[in-house]
Amino acid sequence: MSAFKIFSRNAILVIFITALGVSSCKIAKPIATGTSNSDTLKSDSLIVVTKPDSISKDSMIAQIDSIQVDILPLVHLKDTISIIGVGDIMMSTNFPSKDYLAPRNAQDLWAEVKDTLLNADITFGNLEGVVLDEGGEQKECKNPAVCYLFRTPVSYAQNLQDVGFDVMSLANNHANDFGETGRKSTMSVLDSLGIAYSGVLEAPYTIFQVADSLTVGFAAFAPNKGTMSIHQPEKIKEVLQHLDTLTDIVISSFHAGAEGAEHQKIPRTTETYYGENRGNVYELARLMIDAGADVVFGHGPHVTRAVDVYKDRFIAYSLGNFFTYGRFSLRGPKGIGPIVKIHTNREGRFLFGQVISIKQIGRGYPVFDEENQAIKIISQLTREDFPESSIVIDQSGRISYIEN
Repeated sequence: MSAFKIFSRNAILVIFITALGVSSCKIAKPIATGTSNSDTLKSDSLIVVTKPDSISKDSMIAQIDSIQVDILPLVHLKDTISIIGVGDIMMSTNFPSKDYLAPRNAQDLWAEVKDTLLNADITFGNLEGVVLDEGGEQKECKNPAVCYLFRTPVSYAQNLQDVGFDVMSLANNHANDFGETGRKSTMSVLDSLGIAYSGVLEAPYTIFQVADSLTVGFAAFAPNKGTMSIHQPEKIKEVLQHLDTLTDIVISSFHAGAEGAEHQKIPRTTETYYGENRGNVYELARLMIDAGADVVFGHGPHVTRAVDVYKDRFIAYSLGNFFTYGRFSLRGPKGIGPIVKIHTNREGRFLFGQVISIKQIGRGYPVFDEENQAIKIISQLTREDFPESSIVIDQSGRISYIEN
């Protein structure tokens, strides 16, 4: 705590400096501190003047020089929290060949969407594959025809911090592509970048702070080995209830639902894909919210699905593919997706939102889609799958909640 002395014969003061308004952009907001030779105090501070325990009339002048002024942060609490969710991210892989690596660590390929991703209090994505330069225990595939392994070099991960990601899900079928070595490397790299994560057994949940000390809990689930399972409802409830007691807002995500263009609709029954139980996403999302989740982001089908609101909490059932370079099929609906930006109050209640359409071009990186295909798809599927829903999505992508 910084301090400086006031040399004055005036009465002891308590000074408040009004905090400036806070934007949603992820720009570090320094707290001003005073020094002994400082003439200027900046905003965002509370100045507390501490006097000695007793100052007699005769000794006032002598002791006034020892008065200490401490500068403390003055917190300006935001009423509305902005949260962005995007789908699958696999920026490059050096396995099985370096031919699948994007040039210049893929840093140029984020250019068009970077400012949008930065412009939120919390930005979430699903990280497919591991972050590892070489080696690892290669996963054995039951069906090589539908099995891909992703190993993204460590240098590419810097992009995630640079474009504003705060939290990533590791709960998916690629979390164990290169065994324990791959998982540990991924977690270590994300730790070094200050990006929170959850979804593997080593990290069943996480708690982090953003936006004027807002405390956020996050937990992710999948049907795959080594991940927090979507098939253990009691464990899901236990984790989310625990987070709900410790944090202001709880975000949960799941990797669930069958894959592909023929699986964009939500059947409200258990889905299977190549013999694997991919869960009932309708029931899963509601179980998560009943247990304490405020926002639920789904991924896994590689296509965009409907959105909904349940008990004033927002659900996106699948955010599709977002940045999937070189190894993903991007034909038809698999090549388009949303940036979903929602606004909640500080308790997680959904207020309104915005769908921003993107498409992947070249070998697989995101740019804005002038045809707004993702908006059209989400709007149509939401009307069809949830005719009882209290949300409306207009042509511009704005999500309005009738209950507000």
